[in-house]
Amino acid sequence: MLLPVNATLGIALAVLLAAAVAAAALARLGHARAVALAGLRAALQLAAVSYLIGWVVRSVPWLLCFLVLMFTVAVRTAGRRLTPNRTWWWAAAPLAAGVVPVVGALVLTGLVPPRGITLIPVAGILIGGALTATVLGGRRALDELETRHGEVEAGLALGLLDREARMEVARPAASDALLPGLDQTRTVGLVTLPGAFVGMLLGGASPVQAGAVQLFVLVALLAVQTAAVAVVLELVARGRLHRVPLGAAEGE
Repeated sequence: MLLPVNATLGIALAVLLAAAVAAAALARLGHARAVALAGLRAALQLAAVSYLIGWVVRSVPWLLCFLVLMFTVAVRTAGRRLTPNRTWWWAAAPLAAGVVPVVGALVLTGLVPPRGITLIPVAGILIGGALTATVLGGRRALDELETRHGEVEAGLALGLLDREARMEVARPAASDALLPGLDQTRTVGLVTLPGAFVGMLLGGASPVQAGAVQLFVLVALLAVQTAAVAVVLELVARGRLHRVPLGAAEGE
């Protein structure tokens, strides 16, 4: 067992979370409260999921419901990170574009059996990767359009269509969302030993098996994240996903 579940673990987690909150507060990062709430939410949610998974994996209908719940929470989280107006629900498109084809292909080819004990972890990893890429890519694109609005107007004056003018400004910024995944894949085994690799080893798998599973996860994540960034960039460029206030949007 990697970590014993006892009082010592609880104290260690509390100290680490307090240190993170203190560091954010002292550096005036503006997220001290968010760090504390994120840690507490993670503890409660993982405690609940730990009990639920043992029950969910025995029933296909409940398994599908759990996967839909995971996806719905990811859409809500990504959408609200991108914009406060009604266009937040468009975040479902990049998440679905990345996750659904990859998970579907893995199940159809038999690489991932349609059982909860395997499907839930794989789907969770891929949904989490798509969530991160969508938020990073979408936020960077929207921020860049706000900061460089004059360049968009200049492009329109030169005869570019709205989509083309926005794309010229937003594409380089949105593509930066792929950097964390690319760096993790490039340095795996040299700088980091990711969770899937370590988990397989602790579960008794051979190093070769653990390496194969980790490679599979990393490549699948690259596919999911690339698709998510491409779709969220297209939505921003077409104006489907924006930060125009509700009143202004309705009055146009």
